[in-house]
Amino acid sequence: MFSKVPIDLSNIKKENIDKEILRAALMAELDAINLYEQMAGMTDNKEVSDVLLDVAKEEKTHIGEFQTLLLQIDQQQVDELEAGKKEVKEELGK
Repeated sequence: MFSKVPIDLSNIKKENIDKEILRAALMAELDAINLYEQMAGMTDNKEVSDVLLDVAKEEKTHIGEFQTLLLQIDQQQVDELEAGKKEVKEELGK
């Protein structure tokens, strides 16, 4: 779990800072989703589980927000995502 930015931003070129910040934010959101969904599966209390799953769902929206921003500033990321989609389609024969 993250309690601080997991990378040393002082070593990052100024033109890449925002990309790295957004990637760290994405990692934190994924970590939170995993934590909340795991805890929801551990409890027998339906109310606690429901709230945890609702919060996890909100974190998924945050991922969409951060990813949207990242894709606006990182064309290479856009290109590689498309390449990944293509590879999956080929692997699955679609």
